[in-house]
Amino acid sequence: MTTHELKEKYIKFFKDKGHIVIPSSSLVPENDPTVLFTTAGMHPLIPFLLGEKHSSGERLVNFQKCIRTDDIDEVGDDVHLTFFEMLGNWSLGDYWKKESISWSFEFLTKELKIPVKKLAVSCFAGDSDAPRDNETAGIWKSLGIDEKRIYFLGKKDNWWGPVGETGPCGPDSEIFVWTGKGDPPDLVTADNKEGWVEVWNNVFMQYEKTRDGKYIQLKQRNVDTGMGVERTTAVLSKKSNVFDIKELKVLADKIRKLSKKKDEKSLRIVVDHARAATFILGDQKCIAPSNSDQGYVLRRLIRRAIRYGKLLHIEKPFLVDLSKIIVKECSTDYPELVQNQGFIEKYLRLEEEKYDKALVDGQVVALKKIEKGMGSVDKKIIVGELEVLESAKIAFDLYQSNGYPLEMFLDDLNEKVGISKELSDKICEDVSKLVTSHQTTSRAGAEKRFKGGLADQSELVVKYHTATHLLVMALREVLGDHVKQIGSNITSERLRFDFPHSDKLSEEELGKVVNLVNDVIKQNLSVSCSIMSKDDAIKSGAHYLPGEQYPDQVKVYYVGDDLNLAVSKEFCGGPHAKNTGELKEIEVYKQEKIGEGKMRVYARFRS
Repeated sequence: MTTHELKEKYIKFFKDKGHIVIPSSSLVPENDPTVLFTTAGMHPLIPFLLGEKHSSGERLVNFQKCIRTDDIDEVGDDVHLTFFEMLGNWSLGDYWKKESISWSFEFLTKELKIPVKKLAVSCFAGDSDAPRDNETAGIWKSLGIDEKRIYFLGKKDNWWGPVGETGPCGPDSEIFVWTGKGDPPDLVTADNKEGWVEVWNNVFMQYEKTRDGKYIQLKQRNVDTGMGVERTTAVLSKKSNVFDIKELKVLADKIRKLSKKKDEKSLRIVVDHARAATFILGDQKCIAPSNSDQGYVLRRLIRRAIRYGKLLHIEKPFLVDLSKIIVKECSTDYPELVQNQGFIEKYLRLEEEKYDKALVDGQVVALKKIEKGMGSVDKKIIVGELEVLESAKIAFDLYQSNGYPLEMFLDDLNEKVGISKELSDKICEDVSKLVTSHQTTSRAGAEKRFKGGLADQSELVVKYHTATHLLVMALREVLGDHVKQIGSNITSERLRFDFPHSDKLSEEELGKVVNLVNDVIKQNLSVSCSIMSKDDAIKSGAHYLPGEQYPDQVKVYYVGDDLNLAVSKEFCGGPHAKNTGELKEIEVYKQEKIGEGKMRVYARFRS
């Protein structure tokens, strides 16, 4: 079975159960300050899981492209990927555990023909915050899952959320398939599951964590499920790892032809990173490599792919050729890849050229450092701790600033002064410590930056969301219709908006934009929502993102009493203030160029 066939089968199954198909959202979350990328199928649905009405109803299904880089160092094993696809079905205050679990069981055993004896499930064991989930376990047992294959695990394994400090959360039930030989052993914890592959997770959002740390019942109970496309396809195809499924194997085979060295882990990293980079570049938001935010992650993925390609002794540029295969394989489900193919190839080509230059520059710096005596030691004697640490710092700094690989630095060091394997290993060990320290610092900074979480739909955030619509209206009126959202980030302190434009706004242009927004705020206009067909919404003149995939029914938020005469009208999921008079006047306090033909402005309410 291919990934496309699995997705088709899944979508049809849940359509027959009354679900409406919604399209895959952008890899860049809209108005979400908590993460850089869409990390799960539920991510774009956060407002609706919190109670906002979805234009397509209460039962939804889709497949969603996702990026996760938390486990980037694990890529190369049998299951980890930075880019992956997620299947999901949702109940927004509609059905509950019985339907969700029964349909999961039916799909796995009837549609995918997985024997019941090869299934195991885990349920929440209970703690002081919430009771043991005997209800879920009872449903699994009634369907035919052997009681010996129903495991109760703690919060670490069987509890979802909240992503931030507060918000919706609840127990979940994970579904595992036995892929090993012989009779399956007990599933002690989800971390100790050799031979077991988790393919599906059903989350039952029935609690809300409050600011004082209490768990109270949600007003709206939701079901959120997620099934990994690549992992499930590998299981169904009887493959031992995700890199052997058709869509990834074709890339691996291409790399094997180009490489002059066998190294399975390096090959897998190139496959994964090339695929992730192609999807980020080919996304509806057209993210380009840069030194910040999504662009930084993209550049890091591209450079890692090139680096591991060089370890495979691939001599010529190869990423553009790989991207062409990815576009061909995946464009049926993601047509934006074809639409943005020129953009994809342009930046992959540029980054390979830049990286090659960075390697040359890095080697010049490395040799100068070595010649100054940083690594010059008696060839027969291991240098002291200070010299080793100094060499490790040089190697680490060269990698961070130039992308210069540690292996190349060690080669340079060995060629100039000669080093033993023991010294080489010690330098590697110290570089590893520096990398770990850097990652810990970065994560701490990210946690501080993203404090609040996905569920932050506070009054101020909602007001800033409404102000963003007014800002788009004003920018389009002052600068032209080429202005569209290519990125948005909203917190309770400010809004940030990215859009295509050649340069910073002049003081006169900026003044006009701010005055237009503030005039609308002073007019105390109503903010309304209308649900209509996508075609009717477009005909009404509502602003939307070209290339973005929208459901057949969409929500249009408009400012003013009449949709046809509205000051601002946009495709949007919400939520918003009820009246512009609820907002304070804004000020644009910062603007910056964030890439070729891209601008970013920051605005906040005046105190």
